[in-house]
Amino acid sequence: MRKGLLLYNPAAGQYSVKRFVRGIITPLKAAGWSIDIAETLNGTHATQTAHQAAHENYDAVFAIGGDGTINQVASGLIDSETALGVIPAGTANVWAMEQGQKSFRFFNWWVLKENAQKMANVEPQYVDVGLCNDHPFLLWAGVGLDAQTVNKVEPRRHLFKHVHVPHYFVTTILEATFWKGLDLRIYADGQLVEGRYVVAVATNIRHYAGGFSLLSPDALLDDNEMDMWLLSGENLADALGHLFDLASGRHLTSDQARRLPFRSARIESDAPFAIQMDGDPALGSRQANISIKHRALKVLMPEDALYLLKNPNKP
Repeated sequence: MRKGLLLYNPAAGQYSVKRFVRGIITPLKAAGWSIDIAETLNGTHATQTAHQAAHENYDAVFAIGGDGTINQVASGLIDSETALGVIPAGTANVWAMEQGQKSFRFFNWWVLKENAQKMANVEPQYVDVGLCNDHPFLLWAGVGLDAQTVNKVEPRRHLFKHVHVPHYFVTTILEATFWKGLDLRIYADGQLVEGRYVVAVATNIRHYAGGFSLLSPDALLDDNEMDMWLLSGENLADALGHLFDLASGRHLTSDQARRLPFRSARIESDAPFAIQMDGDPALGSRQANISIKHRALKVLMPEDALYLLKNPNKP
């Protein structure tokens, strides 16, 4: 019998998932899982609990929360044989949305069971993990305006979780009003690019900005490569132009947006800058070193999301 841990964040999302967690056990037990349940106390506790589960040879940890929770749990499972299963229940759920999963809301609580059922009998896969200044990320690591905004809005008050999209948009505009861009030097696999940028973001997935932008349409989760997107500019007009381009897909052909595929990159500036990883604030710096741990995380993915992999391990 396979052994799994349901690890949930009671503070994630617009409504607490706590009262619905036990219902998730039913489809997993029906598929032959023995399930334990644990509640996260904070981010460090989530990582430590996941790491302990790996040490105790759990087959999987099912992380219930948003992208921040997923990052914390994944950090405890890297380089282990314990798989990460994601059951989205946060404010933003881009990792799960990318794989076609519906997010939990109070009025559609049953999707928790549906998402658990989708992963109950799948073959484990392996995906790349990014490292930014030695801290792991699954989705993005960015500097510039998006990092400034994330540092302003996170952690969100509960009220703002109900209006997270307009809250993020308004905060971005307010930050951009006084934003003058960053003079950056970017070294990507030895290639040097310099300029003044609104945003520089490394991505391992296709979507960006809470999922509203299809940033890298052909990104794969296990190809040992990421994209560095550089958005030129220094003022509000430039930022607004990029927002509309990202929403419409015009960034793919814009001469103000540049994509640098890379395996190892370094972002430098003479001025300190904020950093965001997976939509959460990180310790700022004058340098961000980004690398890839190839296929370092074992994951459970819905079968209809295997197109996101270059080399899926099919049954």
